[in-house]
Amino acid sequence: MAFTLEICAASLASCIAAAEGGANRIELCDNLLEGGTTPSYATIALAREKVKIDLYPIIRPRGGDFLYSDLEFEVMKKDIELCKQLGCNGVVIGILLPNGRVDQERCRILTQLAWPMGVTFHRAFDMTDNPFEALEDIISIGCERILTSGARNTAVEGAALLKDLLERANDRIAIMAGSGVRATNIAQLIQTTGITEFHTTAKAYEESKMVYRNPNVSMGGIPGVPEYGISVTQKKEVALIREIGEKTLLS
Repeated sequence: MAFTLEICAASLASCIAAAEGGANRIELCDNLLEGGTTPSYATIALAREKVKIDLYPIIRPRGGDFLYSDLEFEVMKKDIELCKQLGCNGVVIGILLPNGRVDQERCRILTQLAWPMGVTFHRAFDMTDNPFEALEDIISIGCERILTSGARNTAVEGAALLKDLLERANDRIAIMAGSGVRATNIAQLIQTTGITEFHTTAKAYEESKMVYRNPNVSMGGIPGVPEYGISVTQKKEVALIREIGEKTLLS
């Protein structure tokens, strides 16, 4: 069994760190504090130039829920066309219906539009009303993998469902565990779930080089997020997660 590591990168610097640290694949996003949205054309284009590992931009026009308007759906289709033109290896999608089921019709349209690129179904999966029905729906759509935390806030909390999903998938689709994956718990996740494909930001906040800082103005306003901190994937953390993951599989 091969250990596969995907890094969720929100900048070119993070993409480069992911590749240098030994990641297999990058999910390229913007706005991680909103759960990830589609990055700019320039970011995708330059990421494709800078790194040679698999590149999968997320196709998500906004934060919030996964129920999209007709206009938003048109944006998603156009973004997939642009990713194909830029030479991306795949895209990451996820659309739901109001009742919590997978929107098979729209997701199938996006998957077919993306071909021959690969398609990952993202953590919209964790917001479905029935994960096992969603699993079958996504397989029928033609996606190659599902990114999931086991319908919990973190993969550690959702470990039991992750194990069940892997068994139910029975090699028909890859199950990739994400959310809260760290070097400190990767061995535990492999041992308890049997999953060998993982997704993480491997990030840390780097201190801003700004010297002057206006104490009277806050531009972010998000509790727990440093106003003068820049979130960047750490090359050493990527390498450490890979090292522990591979050793765990061999043990």
